[in-house]
Amino acid sequence: MALARAICEVAAPPFQEARRADFVQALWCAAGLEARLDAIGNVVAEVPGGSGPRVVLASHLDTVFSAGTDVTVRESDERWHAPGLGDNSASLGVLTAWAEAVAAGDASPRPRVVLAATVGEEGLGDLRGAKALVRDLAGSLDAFVAIDGHLGGVVHQAVGSIRFEVEYRGPGGHSWGDFGTASAVHAVGEAIHALARIELPKTPRSSLNVGLVQGGTGVNAIAARASCVVDVRSVDQQALVQLAGEAEHRCRSIARRHGLEVQVSRVGERPAAMGGNEALVAAAERALRSVEVRPHRSASSTDANAAMAAGIPALCLGVYRGGDAHRTSEWIDPASLDVGLAALRAFLRELAQS
Repeated sequence: MALARAICEVAAPPFQEARRADFVQALWCAAGLEARLDAIGNVVAEVPGGSGPRVVLASHLDTVFSAGTDVTVRESDERWHAPGLGDNSASLGVLTAWAEAVAAGDASPRPRVVLAATVGEEGLGDLRGAKALVRDLAGSLDAFVAIDGHLGGVVHQAVGSIRFEVEYRGPGGHSWGDFGTASAVHAVGEAIHALARIELPKTPRSSLNVGLVQGGTGVNAIAARASCVVDVRSVDQQALVQLAGEAEHRCRSIARRHGLEVQVSRVGERPAAMGGNEALVAAAERALRSVEVRPHRSASSTDANAAMAAGIPALCLGVYRGGDAHRTSEWIDPASLDVGLAALRAFLRELAQS
């Protein structure tokens, strides 16, 4: 609980994880590990001892909240509140508590473990930390486990995403004197309407969202520039690529119709993947049941995506109870962290015996 609170109160906005990385590195070094920062900013440490498979345990450092957000933890008996406290400070706290227990002599069976606190899991971070880990450790890993999410959750399938920014550009002008000149803002509005009309398959499950819109300079000015950022997702890689292609085609068609320039830029790509992790999932479910937590499988986008796409058995394991993730009202049940730690220990026992 104390670790989760301390980690949360070191802000880690998107692409600004360095202060929290330094803090976590210091915690792990204090626990007796030789923690280091890799080239991309991940904190990485080999845990001495263990036997059997070599497993990465990774929790991400970054949050979705911008610089300046108040991340002070507010405590009550049953709930603690703070932006980013659950996602992902609680998971980092559990991971660090486990490392401290090992340093203090916890002899519970465990595999050979590499701890990692990763950058770039949220937003447009594009899993850059997890991708670098998988690339750097390729050929020496038997499994990759992301520690993230709610207690009982076992993410066994990677939801892929393709994200691109569409920017329209034109001459702009005065809303009265130059009326009739193509507006980049109007083009963005038409593009959003066109994207919303794309028929998405129910199977495989897919989604499309326009989450950011920018443009224009004033109410009486025809916009010379405007942009939107599109997020296409699917549990199937082929469906993902097809949907993204259709979305991009519609955006370009609108530029031609309005006589505007258009630039489409990929700003993120997370692979969809599944399979090859059946034994890992079964071990996680046995571990959760052993601490009287009911497991439930789901598909999501986590650091485990990078490993799944590389053919490494991977999943994401949740270790806390809470709610309102990605909102400033985010909360956790602090007592659940002890259960999460017990579940992690049980899972590692299962892996050591595999």
